[in-house]
Parts: sequence; structure tokens; C-alpha cells
Amino acid sequence: MASISHVIALHGLATSTRCSYCFNNSNPRFNAKVKAQSSASKSTTPIDFTHPHWKNKFKADFEDRFRLPHVTDIFPDAASMPSTFCPKMRTPRTSDFPGNYPLDDDWHGYINDNDRVLLKTIYYSSPTSAGAECIDPNCNWVEQWIHRAGPRQKIYFKPEEVKAAIVTCGGLCPGLNDVIRQIVLTLEIYGVTKIVGIPFGYRGFSDKELTEVPLSRKVVQNIHLSGGSLLGVSRGGPGVSEIVDGLEERGINMLFVLGGNGTHAGANAIHNECCKRRLKISVIGVPKTIDNDILLMDKTFGFDTAVEEAQRAINSAYIEAHSAYHGIGIVKLMGRDSGFIAMHASLASGQIDICLIPEVPFNLHGPRGVLSYLKYLIETKGSAVVCVAEGAGQNLLQKTNATDASGNAVYRDIGVYTQQETKKYFREIGVHADVKYIDPTYMIRACRANASDGIFCTVLGQNAVHGAFAGYSDITVGTCNTHYAYFPIPEVISHPKLVDPNSRMWHRCLTSTGQPDFI
Repeated sequence: MASISHVIALHGLATSTRCSYCFNNSNPRFNAKVKAQSSASKSTTPIDFTHPHWKNKFKADFEDRFRLPHVTDIFPDAASMPSTFCPKMRTPRTSDFPGNYPLDDDWHGYINDNDRVLLKTIYYSSPTSAGAECIDPNCNWVEQWIHRAGPRQKIYFKPEEVKAAIVTCGGLCPGLNDVIRQIVLTLEIYGVTKIVGIPFGYRGFSDKELTEVPLSRKVVQNIHLSGGSLLGVSRGGPGVSEIVDGLEERGINMLFVLGGNGTHAGANAIHNECCKRRLKISVIGVPKTIDNDILLMDKTFGFDTAVEEAQRAINSAYIEAHSAYHGIGIVKLMGRDSGFIAMHASLASGQIDICLIPEVPFNLHGPRGVLSYLKYLIETKGSAVVCVAEGAGQNLLQKTNATDASGNAVYRDIGVYTQQETKKYFREIGVHADVKYIDPTYMIRACRANASDGIFCTVLGQNAVHGAFAGYSDITVGTCNTHYAYFPIPEVISHPKLVDPNSRMWHRCLTSTGQPDFI
């Protein structure tokens, strides 16, 4: 049976074929596919931009793609009921449903199903504008609205009939315990008493030695004070059918999945299998990726903490380099395909001379290479600090065919390679260089969420529960232009979000470091 790590290849995510009508301003330093990062579409019919009403077709296609799957799609006669989420009652119910929840028809704190959040807020007057994301060659403005997140006045699950499960997949990330905690607390406020955690990712559905973990307010009250995951994490796992079998056997009808692109692809496959079997199970994602590489969202939880914690490593590298004769500090940060952490950490520190990310090609050797520029910095400044993302410069390294349990290609260590080549280069040209290398990856992954991420995780957890009770499934929750919104999972997992080398943020990073092109 295929493992969950292969659901993308097996299921093909047929509901998420790429949009063929997005115009991209070509940039020699940037793969144009990034420009179409909001363009996954169920429609494969190209749009004729010469047609006078092409905007109407685009809007119709967009609304269809971003429509949220709902329990009534499979069960048209599913009954709704007044929400048991009451802001006047902040403790879990203690008597029969709906019991202790005072209903207030005059309270205006619920989200209307027709509330929307604007996906894009910048009007680009030209495709040549920095960071321009254009739909057509003339960069015409077309409003794109997505669903606002939050509690609804009507719910589609009776709390006393709900058994909710939480699973954390992939690698560690600051904030996992914060999200787990808030999901549990919010479920209890709705009136749910049967809440469990699935240990060690999707593996917990099949491994007979692993038993589900009962969760309650008492259990999770202080877990956010520590890093890691109360439930444990792992990559890969059983096949989709086996997971859904497990959901049926355990009587789970709400599944909250915390993970990145691969984990969300698994959640999408689980939802599709539940629909195929006509099971009333809500599958809700919470995007967890320290790399900040989920499409359409402002950021993912753990990213702010990672950038903050990276400052310690960068500052240590700076002190080592600045204190040594011809000192060079090299810091490798997370970022398999996306260089957001390296870029933001470099901007925040103000101590980086060279920032290398996967999206921007570079040469180490040659007159315009990184090493030649390091020699210039040593001659003019006396020291230098380099920040490199783990996925940068993989074209310079010998490729392997190895993959991890999630099906991701195993990358060579660009940090160690850069360190070795730097030492070799300066030795060959007869110039002394004191090279220090720091890799803080596991220290960053395992730390507790900072205040910013703590708030972010709290709201994500709350909105995940609100989405489930509202009857939605196959959705994930995130922020868009600072507002919390629901996204159909297929729309955010077609490919990783990447740094646009023509964006203002990358230009700001270059201005801060002062580095040239290395091609």
C-alpha cells in the first residue's frame, strides 16, 4: 500500500491543476512560475484576454476554486443548529447540551458566511513594477476575495457527538504545542468532551504500539511553555485508506492536521477518501512550516520565532569573525526551497555581508563568485559574515537520489561545502582566513514560540475549530493581508511559496548586505 508521503504523486491532486492563463513578467534571475503562485485552478480552459468580458470568466473561475468544501456537499440534508460557542461563557460546559450556553441573538460577534478578505491589495500599474503579480499582460486589476475565518452562528456538528483528533506531522517547529493547546481549549468551549491526540504523525494511525492520547484542558494547560510537540512528530506513514479506516474505527469526525505542504496533501487525500465513503468527517489543516513556504498566506507559525532565534547564531558568527584576523563567519539556516528565513534574518541582524538563498543562483568560484567577493571584503573590512539557506546552491553539489520518509529529496550540505571551499580558496591564494561555521537548525526548531508566534498560534487554533464546526472540510487557516481566512487546501499546496528576487523585500535585503550578483 502506498504511504502517505506519496499521496501527491498517487492522487495527483486533480482538483488543483495549474492555471494556464496567468501572465508572468519574465525575469532572468527568477523562475516565472512563482508569479502564478495564486493560480492553481480547477479550470484548464485558457482565458482569452482579448475578450471584452475576460474578467468575468476569471472571477467566476476564482470563486469556484476558492469555494470551501462543506458537509452539505455530501449530505445536502445535513441540519444546522445554533452555535454553542458563546463569548459570554469562557469555561467548558458542565451539564447537558446546550445547557450552560446562554444564547444571545443580539450578539454580533459571529462571522457571516458571505464575509470576504481581499487576497491582493496592491494595484500594479505595470508588469515591470517591482514584485508585480499580474493576471494578464496589461496587469489589469481584478478583485480576488477569499473566505473570512471565525465562528459562525450555525454549526453542523453536535458537540456531544464529536470526537476530535489532532495530529502533528513532519519536523518540529516552534508553536506546535500552542496550536494543540488552543484547539483543545476551543473544542471544550464548544462543548466537546472527546478529544484525542494521534501520536507521532500519521504513523499513529497504523502502529499498534501507539495509542491515542486523551486531551483536555488539564492536560494541555501549560504545554505551550515548552518547545516540541506533546504528541510527537514523524514523517511518512500508512496509506490513505488505512488512515480513513482508523478514523472510522475510532469514531473520529473532526481531524485537525498540523503540518506543511506534504502533510496538507495528505489531509486533502484523506478528505477525498472520506467523501468517497460518504463519511461526515471534517478535515482541517493548520499550516506548520518553519520555512514560511505555504502559498497565499502572509506567514506560517514558527517563522517569526525562527528569524528571532537565528539572530543568536548570526551574532555569534559576527563576533567570531570580527574578533579574528581575517575572520569569516558562515551561518546555515533552514530553507529547502524558500529563502525567507535567511532573507529576514539577514535583514533583522544588519550583520550579514552575503545572503544566499535557493531562488537566486550564484557561483562560488570565478571573478564574480562569492569567494572572490569574500576576498574583497577581507581586504576592505577585515572580516565577513555569510548567511546561506540550506537549499541554496544545490546545483553546485553532487546530487543524490535519496529521499526522506516524506518523499523529499535529500539535499547535500551547502553550509559545510561553502566552509570547505572558502578555506581551500584562501589557502590556495596564500591569504590567511579564519573560517567559523555555525548550523543552529535543531536549536531553532526545538525552541518555544515567541510572543508573536504565541498569539498567532492561538488564533490559528481557534479558527481551525470554528471552521470544523461550521461544517467545512479540506480547508486550512492562515492570514492574508493581516486578516484570518480559510483557504481550500488544493490552492495552497501546488508548489512552495518562493522568494521573488524582483520583490521589494529581496531588494531591501540586497541594500542591507551590499552584495553584488554572483553570476
